[in-house]
Amino acid sequence: MVSEDDLVEYALGLDDVTERREKNLRIFERGERIFLIIEEGTSPLRIETRCDRKLSKVLQERYESVMESRSLGRNGVEIICSGQLADGEVLDLVRHSFEMSKPEVE
Repeated sequence: MVSEDDLVEYALGLDDVTERREKNLRIFERGERIFLIIEEGTSPLRIETRCDRKLSKVLQERYESVMESRSLGRNGVEIICSGQLADGEVLDLVRHSFEMSKPEVE
């Protein structure tokens, strides 16, 4: 199972990422757009990422541990890292979310 430390290290290794904390949440942003929320101290770990709507639907149908994000709404998924998704799949979703959060060029 992917750990909180693994996700933090991965997220901070991406370009131009900032982290802030609110209550028990670690929030990772690209520019001003949130791409990852980690709920600290949860077991199994709970995270939220941005997600393409079609991919989100497929994931929700396939895994009971994937549901619509409470914070990011229809543009995100909440994942309970209970082992249903492989570590690589979780990291791929974080990368996907990061790419979706690319700042708009004016």
